[in-house]
Amino acid sequence: MATTKRLRFHLSPSFFFLLLPLLLQFHSGMSELQFNYYAQSCPKAEEIIKQQVVQLYYKHGNTAVSWVRNLFHDCAVKSCDASLLLETVTGVASEQASERSFGMRNFKYVSTIKAALEAECPLKVSCADIVALSAREGIVMLGGPRIPIKTGRRDSRVSYLAEVEKFIPNHDDSIATALSVFNSIGIDDEGVVALYGAHSVGRVHCVNLVHRLYPTIDPTLDPVYAEYLKGRCPTPDPDPDAVVYARNDRETPMILDNNYYKNIINHKGLLIVDQQLASDPRTTPFVQKMAADNSYFHEQFSRAIALLSENNPLTGDQGEVRKDCRYVNI
Repeated sequence: MATTKRLRFHLSPSFFFLLLPLLLQFHSGMSELQFNYYAQSCPKAEEIIKQQVVQLYYKHGNTAVSWVRNLFHDCAVKSCDASLLLETVTGVASEQASERSFGMRNFKYVSTIKAALEAECPLKVSCADIVALSAREGIVMLGGPRIPIKTGRRDSRVSYLAEVEKFIPNHDDSIATALSVFNSIGIDDEGVVALYGAHSVGRVHCVNLVHRLYPTIDPTLDPVYAEYLKGRCPTPDPDPDAVVYARNDRETPMILDNNYYKNIINHKGLLIVDQQLASDPRTTPFVQKMAADNSYFHEQFSRAIALLSENNPLTGDQGEVRKDCRYVNI
């Protein structure tokens, strides 16, 4: 007992005075995401992003879908760090060049949002936070829930083109692959099912769909629906540069709702993974529940998006805040 008392006395108070600077140094280098991160440095940041997203939506409605897809592609690959937005220049191979990025567009409008922020608060708001917050606002414009999103991400100085195929599921991947990818970044099976609900506002280009139609129709497709799809994609060898596609949801194509789940239960999923989502025993119960309850879908979608948006972000003194989202700072 006496030894313990002497030890406690020895550790205080001088030990903690010596330790304090080290603790502060550690904390400053390891800061985490938080709500209202820009409250002091750029108080209008989130409102500016909201205004820009709304304005762009009314000019180009498909931008809302683009913001959501940007979040998926940026955050699923390594980190939520805006590496997706980097263009190919010396020393950088853009992730946008990957086949998994096929059909992505509207990147130029990220620059519109960034310019508005730079005019208000130069070099304060990261491109990574623009990706996250524009997705949040895009989801609202699509009739989805408003999701609490933390901020404070920093921008990557490198791209991960070589990693994209490891983390972004392909159009003909199985549900097993999709679950493995998203489970590896901390999203459970229920969350994966909810994330695929974003296909409610998505579309599939014929080049990624015809393998289910030609030379024979995939038997898991509803035959009447398959004939409709053949009308949308009349050739087994479509021009990949042509804008020929089918929508996942023909009834409410620009509303983020649970019609997607109703469709895949009725064998009207566009991709193999869509159909397997409805038949795999690991995911079927969640599909059925989301098909029956739109509020439940929105609740789980909110949870999954929040988790995805916080995947391994750069914070504190990591990375940088880019002046132009397309290029690293010189």
